[in-house]
Amino acid sequence: MRTVARARFVRVSARKARLVLDQIRGKPVGEALATLAFTPRAAARIIEKVLRSAVANAEHNHQVRNLDDLRVVQAVADGGPSMKRVQPRAMGRAFFIRHRTSHVTIGVSDETNGARRETPAPRATREPAAPRQVRGEEPAKAAPAPRRRGGKGTGRAGARSKGTAKSKEKA
Repeated sequence: MRTVARARFVRVSARKARLVLDQIRGKPVGEALATLAFTPRAAARIIEKVLRSAVANAEHNHQVRNLDDLRVVQAVADGGPSMKRVQPRAMGRAFFIRHRTSHVTIGVSDETNGARRETPAPRATREPAAPRQVRGEEPAKAAPAPRRRGGKGTGRAGARSKGTAKSKEKA
Protein backbone atom coordinates (compact mmCIF):
# COMPACT_ATOMS: atom_id res chain seq x y z
CA MET A 1 0.00 0.00 0.00
CA ARG A 2 1.29 3.44 -0.91
CA THR A 3 1.52 6.01 1.90
CA VAL A 4 2.40 9.68 1.62
CA ALA A 5 3.66 12.30 4.10
CA ARG A 6 3.97 16.02 3.38
CA ALA A 7 5.72 18.91 5.04
CA ARG A 8 4.49 22.23 3.69
CA PHE A 9 6.02 25.70 3.93
CA VAL A 10 9.40 24.30 4.96
CA ARG A 11 12.08 26.97 5.23
CA VAL A 12 14.50 25.45 2.73
CA SER A 13 14.61 26.13 -0.98
CA ALA A 14 13.22 23.40 -3.22
CA ARG A 15 16.45 23.27 -5.19
CA LYS A 16 18.49 22.43 -2.09
CA ALA A 17 15.94 19.86 -0.91
CA ARG A 18 15.97 18.12 -4.31
CA LEU A 19 19.70 17.47 -3.98
CA VAL A 20 19.02 15.39 -0.86
CA LEU A 21 15.85 13.75 -2.21
CA ASP A 22 17.72 12.47 -5.26
CA GLN A 23 19.95 10.44 -2.94
CA ILE A 24 17.10 8.51 -1.29
CA ARG A 25 14.61 8.03 -4.12
CA GLY A 26 14.06 4.33 -4.87
CA LYS A 27 15.98 3.05 -1.82
CA PRO A 28 14.63 0.92 1.04
CA VAL A 29 13.57 2.96 4.07
CA GLY A 30 16.37 1.71 6.32
CA GLU A 31 19.02 2.58 3.76
CA ALA A 32 17.42 5.98 3.10
CA LEU A 33 17.39 6.83 6.83
CA ALA A 34 21.07 5.84 7.10
CA THR A 35 21.91 8.00 4.09
CA LEU A 36 20.07 10.98 5.57
CA ALA A 37 21.79 10.56 8.94
CA PHE A 38 25.20 11.04 7.30
CA THR A 39 24.25 13.73 4.80
CA PRO A 40 25.76 17.06 5.92
CA ARG A 41 22.97 19.31 4.66
CA ALA A 42 20.31 21.16 6.60
CA ALA A 43 17.60 19.80 4.29
CA ALA A 44 18.51 16.24 5.32
CA ARG A 45 17.15 16.78 8.86
CA ILE A 46 13.82 18.02 7.50
CA ILE A 47 13.55 15.22 4.95
CA GLU A 48 14.38 12.64 7.64
CA LYS A 49 11.41 13.87 9.70
CA VAL A 50 9.09 13.61 6.70
CA LEU A 51 10.35 10.11 5.89
CA ARG A 52 9.79 8.96 9.47
CA SER A 53 6.29 10.44 9.29
CA ALA A 54 5.57 8.49 6.09
CA VAL A 55 6.73 5.27 7.77
CA ALA A 56 4.52 6.00 10.80
CA ASN A 57 1.57 6.70 8.49
CA ALA A 58 2.09 3.34 6.76
CA GLU A 59 2.28 1.60 10.11
CA HIS A 60 -0.80 3.27 11.56
CA ASN A 61 -3.11 3.71 8.56
CA HIS A 62 -2.37 0.57 6.56
CA GLN A 63 -1.14 -1.78 9.31
CA VAL A 64 2.20 -2.39 7.59
CA ARG A 65 4.15 -4.49 10.08
CA ASN A 66 7.30 -5.39 8.16
CA LEU A 67 9.09 -2.07 7.74
CA ASP A 68 11.96 -3.73 5.88
CA ASP A 69 9.69 -4.07 2.83
CA LEU A 70 9.01 -0.32 2.56
CA ARG A 71 10.74 1.60 -0.21
CA VAL A 72 10.82 5.31 -1.04
CA VAL A 73 8.80 5.44 -4.26
CA GLN A 74 8.10 9.17 -4.37
CA ALA A 75 10.33 12.01 -3.20
CA VAL A 76 9.40 15.49 -4.45
CA ALA A 77 10.19 19.04 -3.38
CA ASP A 78 7.94 21.67 -4.94
CA GLY A 79 8.49 25.37 -4.52
CA GLY A 80 6.35 27.18 -2.00
CA PRO A 81 5.72 30.88 -1.49
CA SER A 82 8.70 33.17 -0.93
CA MET A 83 8.85 35.57 2.00
CA LYS A 84 9.99 38.89 0.60
CA ARG A 85 12.20 41.22 2.61
CA VAL A 86 13.97 44.47 1.75
CA GLN A 87 17.40 45.41 3.01
CA PRO A 88 18.48 49.03 2.61
CA ARG A 89 21.76 49.61 0.79
CA ALA A 90 24.02 52.58 0.15
CA MET A 91 22.86 55.69 -1.72
CA GLY A 92 19.15 54.97 -1.22
CA ARG A 93 19.10 51.64 -2.98
CA ALA A 94 17.15 48.63 -1.80
CA PHE A 95 18.30 45.03 -1.89
CA PHE A 96 15.48 42.49 -2.16
CA ILE A 97 15.81 39.23 -0.23
CA ARG A 98 13.65 36.19 -0.95
CA HIS A 99 13.39 33.59 1.80
CA ARG A 100 12.30 30.61 -0.25
CA THR A 101 10.07 27.84 1.07
CA SER A 102 9.14 24.42 -0.29
CA HIS A 103 6.61 21.63 0.02
CA VAL A 104 8.32 18.26 0.59
CA THR A 105 6.36 15.09 -0.31
CA ILE A 106 7.64 11.58 0.37
CA GLY A 107 5.75 8.41 -0.57
CA VAL A 108 6.62 4.93 0.65
CA SER A 109 5.22 1.61 -0.55
CA ASP A 110 5.60 -2.06 0.33
CA GLU A 111 4.43 -3.24 -3.09
CA THR A 112 6.91 -4.38 -5.68
CA ASN A 113 4.92 -2.91 -8.56
CA GLY A 114 4.69 0.47 -6.81
CA ALA A 115 8.46 0.77 -6.65
CA ARG A 116 10.36 2.83 -9.15
CA ARG A 117 11.79 0.85 -12.02
CA GLU A 118 15.50 0.87 -12.61
CA THR A 119 16.40 3.26 -15.38
CA PRO A 120 18.18 1.63 -18.34
CA ALA A 121 21.76 2.61 -19.04
CA PRO A 122 22.11 5.36 -21.66
CA ARG A 123 22.82 4.14 -25.16
CA ALA A 124 26.22 4.76 -26.65
CA THR A 125 26.22 7.52 -29.24
CA ARG A 126 26.85 6.46 -32.80
CA GLU A 127 29.25 8.22 -35.08
CA PRO A 128 27.71 9.70 -38.23
CA ALA A 129 27.72 7.29 -41.16
CA ALA A 130 30.01 7.97 -44.09
CA PRO A 131 28.27 8.98 -47.35
CA ARG A 132 27.32 6.00 -49.49
CA GLN A 133 29.20 5.21 -52.65
CA VAL A 134 27.67 3.98 -55.83
CA ARG A 135 29.58 1.06 -57.31
CA GLY A 136 32.04 2.13 -59.96
CA GLU A 137 32.15 5.81 -58.97
CA GLU A 138 34.91 7.66 -57.23
CA PRO A 139 34.18 9.05 -53.79
CA ALA A 140 33.02 12.66 -53.83
CA LYS A 141 35.74 15.18 -53.04
CA ALA A 142 35.15 18.06 -50.72
CA ALA A 143 34.84 21.41 -52.45
CA PRO A 144 37.75 23.78 -51.82
CA ALA A 145 37.08 26.60 -49.39
CA PRO A 146 36.19 29.88 -51.11
CA ARG A 147 38.90 32.52 -51.08
CA ARG A 148 38.13 35.64 -49.12
CA ARG A 149 38.72 38.98 -50.68
CA GLY A 150 39.88 42.03 -48.75
CA GLY A 151 37.31 44.06 -46.89
CA LYS A 152 36.10 44.71 -43.39
CA GLY A 153 37.30 42.25 -40.80
CA THR A 154 39.70 40.29 -42.99
CA GLY A 155 42.86 41.61 -41.36
CA ARG A 156 44.25 43.03 -44.58
CA ALA A 157 44.39 46.67 -43.61
CA GLY A 158 45.54 48.97 -46.39
CA ALA A 159 45.24 46.39 -49.14
CA ARG A 160 42.78 48.59 -51.06
CA SER A 161 44.18 52.02 -50.42
CA LYS A 162 43.78 54.70 -53.07
CA GLY A 163 46.59 55.79 -55.31
CA THR A 164 48.88 52.76 -55.37
CA ALA A 165 49.52 51.00 -58.61
CA LYS A 166 49.02 47.55 -57.15
CA SER A 167 45.56 48.34 -55.86
CA LYS A 168 44.48 49.67 -59.25
CA GLU A 169 45.64 46.44 -60.89
CA LYS A 170 43.67 44.30 -58.44
CA ALA A 171 40.50 46.32 -58.96
